[in-house]
Amino acid sequence: MKFFSLRKFLPLAIFVLTLSLVPSSAFAGTDDPDLTVVTEIRQEGFRHSQVMDILADLTDRIGQRLTGSPNVKRANEWTRDKLTEFGLANAHLEPWGPFGRGWSNEFTSVRMLSPDTAMLYALPKAWSSGTNGAVKSDVVLLKIESKDDLAQYHGKLAGKIVLVSLPQMSFGRGEPESGRYSEKQLEELVNYSVSSRLESVRAQILKSRALTRDVGKFLSEEKALATIEASRGEAGLLFVQGTEAYKKDVTPGLPALVMAVEHFGRLQRLLERKVPVELELDVRNKFYESDDMQYDTIAEIPGTDKKDELVMLGGHLDSWHAGTGATDNGAGVAVVMEAVRILKALGVQPRRTIRIGLWTGEEEGLLGSKGYVAAHFGDREKLAVTPATADMPEYLRPKGKLILKPDQQKVSAYFNLDNGTGRIRGIYLQENAAAKPIFEKWLAPFSDLAATTITMRNTTGTDHLSFDDVDIPGFQFIQDPMDYETRTHHSNMDVYERASKDDLMEAAVIMASFVYNAAMRDEMMPRKPIMEENPQRKTNVAGAPAATPSGGGGR
Repeated sequence: MKFFSLRKFLPLAIFVLTLSLVPSSAFAGTDDPDLTVVTEIRQEGFRHSQVMDILADLTDRIGQRLTGSPNVKRANEWTRDKLTEFGLANAHLEPWGPFGRGWSNEFTSVRMLSPDTAMLYALPKAWSSGTNGAVKSDVVLLKIESKDDLAQYHGKLAGKIVLVSLPQMSFGRGEPESGRYSEKQLEELVNYSVSSRLESVRAQILKSRALTRDVGKFLSEEKALATIEASRGEAGLLFVQGTEAYKKDVTPGLPALVMAVEHFGRLQRLLERKVPVELELDVRNKFYESDDMQYDTIAEIPGTDKKDELVMLGGHLDSWHAGTGATDNGAGVAVVMEAVRILKALGVQPRRTIRIGLWTGEEEGLLGSKGYVAAHFGDREKLAVTPATADMPEYLRPKGKLILKPDQQKVSAYFNLDNGTGRIRGIYLQENAAAKPIFEKWLAPFSDLAATTITMRNTTGTDHLSFDDVDIPGFQFIQDPMDYETRTHHSNMDVYERASKDDLMEAAVIMASFVYNAAMRDEMMPRKPIMEENPQRKTNVAGAPAATPSGGGGR
């Protein structure tokens, strides 16, 4: 028996009732949205949504989408063909790179042989080596606070499986354990905060990277067999990312696994009590080195009288490999694809061309969107590497002069979605004060969906930064955090079941409306003044939290 879902249709009913009570003259004026089109967008998005079908194909049928893997290429091709099916024009794959190696995990087994027999839950880091068949060895516990601690293990690790206990970075995200933003939290988010927190995050990242690099080099020199680290989180969650060995000048190194903290804890307690532990590992990974290039999926709805100008929307198509990339960022991809499907289904005729971009390489540092922006719109001059910056990842290095291409002036705005499955609650202005009165009008028809918050704050960590960095207005929406940071972000539980259908339907409707409004404006979206690059300004911290709550997925 089917049950009628009141929540699905209640927002539309409330909106239509409200609209009927407001005189049409109230909607006249610059940047007031066309409420007839808004109503049509809501009807199509709430009554005929395909957002969960899109997400199911990405997650259940294609699966994980690690950049460089066969699966991400399948996702590129599938999204290209699906956008063509929706009626978009010029759907194609656009190369960027060079990226380096591809990688996939084909089989992982970790088994305790002594003092008990037990299956243990672990997965390899992306771009780490395999074991070349099942291997057995004793386990050694390596507890490290600094590089100076390594000397005591010299000569003790050859042929051993090493349990690595390193200090954990702490960023103090300040997010709720799970769920929705409260009104108080949204009020706090509106208040702009001048903070030096980014510098402390930068220092933590550089310190952690240096120690990890020193430990890895030491273990290789000592000829250890494999390494195992504890995952953050609990209840069997595995938060797994990767190494930098996607770069062809970086050696993959030892087999490196991340283990559920409960299983890691058992091994650690045994070793601390001087109880010998023996494990059997069988890790089968595959590298792909035939094609250095990776690809973004691009398609568009052609404009009319302003067709040479662009409004863009997008999200990142790639994911990590432990789950199926549902909330990071299959949700965002499904929403932006659904948004353009809605507009095509309505047969709208936008003045500006609407272009969708589905980016790869986001998890490795916004590489796909940066490559696209550099090829079409401009880039920052890369400064010479100095002793002070040699150990920094590229995204933390200072950049030079902004070098723009002519088409940079033709992009009105870019809208991004990459904060998980939560409903849209508003938008980050990225310090673009001139956009605030425009967005206030565009959000007004969605107050019944609780999308009311506009903040001057920056948010970091995802692909809108690639556009913002070349002074194209780039925006990321505020979304309810749900259990993104605590359960799904880069974890084995980033799967379809963690996605909220109603929230994604609402997000697609709001995204479609924003993109349509931007495409129909008489003028381009207002821009911030071009500023000289400052190391503290607009810095993407991939692998780290955002400067504001609910940071994006590329961390």
